[in-house]
Amino acid sequence: MKAKKGPEMRRLAILDDVLRISPRLVDWSKVAETYQIQVFDRNLSVPEEAAVELEPFEVICCLRERMSLPRALLEGLPNLKLICVTGPYHRTLDLAAATELGIVVSYTEMRGPLAVTCELSWAHLLALTKNVALEDRRMRAGGWQSTVGMSLTGKVLGLCGLGRVGRQMVQVAKAFDMTVHAWSSNLTAEKAAEAGTVLVSKEDLFRKSDIVSVHLVLSDRSRHTIGAREIAMMKPSAYLINTARGPLVDEEALIAALQEKRIAGAGLDVFHVEPLPPDHPLRKMDNVVVTPHLGFSTEEIYKIFWGDTAENVEAFIAARPIRVLNPDVLGSRALRRTELIS
Repeated sequence: MKAKKGPEMRRLAILDDVLRISPRLVDWSKVAETYQIQVFDRNLSVPEEAAVELEPFEVICCLRERMSLPRALLEGLPNLKLICVTGPYHRTLDLAAATELGIVVSYTEMRGPLAVTCELSWAHLLALTKNVALEDRRMRAGGWQSTVGMSLTGKVLGLCGLGRVGRQMVQVAKAFDMTVHAWSSNLTAEKAAEAGTVLVSKEDLFRKSDIVSVHLVLSDRSRHTIGAREIAMMKPSAYLINTARGPLVDEEALIAALQEKRIAGAGLDVFHVEPLPPDHPLRKMDNVVVTPHLGFSTEEIYKIFWGDTAENVEAFIAARPIRVLNPDVLGSRALRRTELIS
């Protein structure tokens, strides 16, 4: 992914590629003819650090929503002409601000193995109910069996949200002979039945479920959908799984419940602050399984994300932008024109 050197080279940033995997999975050679490419393998704090580090760049390529792109940051990036987001949207990008500032925003297609988040949810669920992570740590320390696991047969799986991932969860639960209940603010009994589950009230979902798995979309309305009240309704033997978004759950309330053993445990792939701080209490609890936001992180998905991103940049260079999330910007006087865009 080497670019030719010289003062004429523009700059492109690939953000939050902690594994530096994007250069290996995709051919960036055509992009590198125009742009000097820099991979950032660490998270940049927003807006201060990001504004300084990204000020020279004309293009920034994001990995999902690992870095927010608010107006305050975008206004501090006068050279920015193209933002490439992975997936069909970027919830923490101020799209209206990007459009007003004349910045083109491109997206990538949702295709390929779309059950990856469901797969990770079940990995958490099985690791928790069978105490896999805890027993693995104790085995490595020279110990032997110290816990008794939970059988899933006949247990109740409660789904907060019955969208694409929630419906995939139902199919797997049936293979374990589990009963599946579901709730969301807009879910109807008909839609629940079509997915093979039963609509229940929010209260009953938390009171009766042996495992609650969260699959909601984060918005201002859904933030802290699971708070101290909902956690207090859960059985002492119940588990909470969250592979959706951290702020859907009140983290302080969850930590308190876990520390006081008011619920059996939690499996968490997402957090209020990411990366999770090294001294965070969730890293130190035996009744928690934590992973670093791996829900979409497979080689197959990354190939699609970075492959589409490279295509988007190539099309931008050719003055024929594709997969544009804010098409109104193309006809706007605010468009940050260069010789790349006619």
